[in-house]
Amino acid sequence: MLDTIQAINRTASFNRWAGFEVHRAADGEAELRMNWREEDMGQYAGFLHAGMIAALLDTVSGYAAATQAGRVLASHFSVNCISPAIGRAFVARGRVVKAGRKQVFVAAELYAQAEGKGEDALKLVATGNAILVPVEEIQPKPAA
Repeated sequence: MLDTIQAINRTASFNRWAGFEVHRAADGEAELRMNWREEDMGQYAGFLHAGMIAALLDTVSGYAAATQAGRVLASHFSVNCISPAIGRAFVARGRVVKAGRKQVFVAAELYAQAEGKGEDALKLVATGNAILVPVEEIQPKPAA
């Protein structure tokens, strides 16, 4: 499953620009990592922009849901910014809370990794919740 989600991630131009790296994807869970780039990810005070926070949480939620439901789209998404997102890298983790036939409920967390500190020094900076819906593959229409 990890290889499949990594391949999907590579097809998304936004994810490539942002530098999202899929580190885990299996059994209703996913984890992304993104390195900080001051020149194009910060807001006016120098913290990670809330739009980037939302993008990380949305993406990891979709990947977690995809491990159980296949192709999905978000139908509802919420973000809670807990503290300023300051770090050299950011780690997003998502887990499926409940997967039904028509809706998949996912909880996600975003952590900041401080400069010079390892994975054990992650600080929670935001949380999110998403409801995703499974969608069918889009089939091309036959030529008339």
